[in-house]
Amino acid sequence: MAWAICGMGAGFFLLGFFHRVAPAVLHRELSLDFGLSAATLGSLSALYFYSYVAMQVPTGLLADRFGPRRLLVAGLLASTVGALVFALAPNLVWAGIGRFLIGGSVSVAFVCTLKLATHWLPARQFSLAASSLLIAGMTGAVFAGVPLQSASEQFGWRTVTGVAAGIGLLLGLAVWLAVRDDPTERGYKSYVEPSTSSGHANAEWQKLRAVFAYRNTWLLSIAPGGIVGSVLTFSGLWGMPFLTDTYRLSPSVAAMLCSAVMLAMALSGPLFGMVSEKLARRRAPYLVGTALVLASWSIVLLVPGLPLWLLIGSLLCAGFFSGGMILGFTQAKESVPIALAGTVSGVVNMGVMFGPMLLQPLVGWLLDRLWDGTASSDGMRMYAFASYRIGFSLMLAWLVIALISIALTRETKGAQFESR
Repeated sequence: MAWAICGMGAGFFLLGFFHRVAPAVLHRELSLDFGLSAATLGSLSALYFYSYVAMQVPTGLLADRFGPRRLLVAGLLASTVGALVFALAPNLVWAGIGRFLIGGSVSVAFVCTLKLATHWLPARQFSLAASSLLIAGMTGAVFAGVPLQSASEQFGWRTVTGVAAGIGLLLGLAVWLAVRDDPTERGYKSYVEPSTSSGHANAEWQKLRAVFAYRNTWLLSIAPGGIVGSVLTFSGLWGMPFLTDTYRLSPSVAAMLCSAVMLAMALSGPLFGMVSEKLARRRAPYLVGTALVLASWSIVLLVPGLPLWLLIGSLLCAGFFSGGMILGFTQAKESVPIALAGTVSGVVNMGVMFGPMLLQPLVGWLLDRLWDGTASSDGMRMYAFASYRIGFSLMLAWLVIALISIALTRETKGAQFESR
């Protein structure tokens, strides 16, 4: 029952990730329908992240105050409206409104599901739950790859987005009927003591101030922006044009490679979790994984004309070792009192989304500045490898910062704050 309830939240996270990376596959359709440049496309995609980031701290506070069930249902209903607005958008303004509403509404999925896991699962399974949630999200990204491209070619991107809205509505009904905030509501014992799970009506901002009093909160919020930001900037938007422009890959093959990067990230999450639990360490595997992420992206983004086997191998390594970022959530939860679990998860997840929120439009802006006038037969701008290398250098810079941030964190040794 516990895993089924957490799975409901994971289903919402899957749907949210589908919406998150859909512009990567639909970049050509969106650019032609709305007349977008690289900078405008990056900004449209990033609108999802603007509202997502803005909602993270309120989501953590509200999850602690009102419980995850109500937030999940409200988020699913709002995401349905946002997806319908985006699907029916007659112009860029309405598309932006829909994209902004989707981002703000699906932002509750990750934090609320972690909150459910805190109450329904033993502490030793939290890393597994968090990494399984990452698998669900990346599964959504895979659906937003080749399947989305095939469906959009056959039925149109607006129809497919409308179907996604309907799925969100059905999932909202399922969450309302099946999910409960705590096992005690089903007659079982909770894994959170009543004294730590109860809240005070006016304590939200006190919780936020308390969370930021811990050094690990700051450092673990900075680091994942570079890791996840790199994956979502590449696989979530600019990877397809990069692979088609510079390596002359077909759109379907490029979409498959971008999906493979995110799938590799998802599959590695549980492995990092198991290694972390066996070692009773969070920082060391997180640090090693991030160093290998930086090395892998450096090969892909700095070296032109790679053999296809090396390009694919480096991309898969970049995705695989990015899965270590899931340990940041476990380390952050263990760095604060358990009563602040929802709040600190929201703060760290806000840091995660700062990466793509800033990197996607900035890379697009740089590509526009460096464009040499080359275009495809249908008017789509094409960019040289040197232009992509300069734009993607922002990803590498943030990864260096991430590496330093993780190195400066305090190791929790797998023990919750209140028990140390």
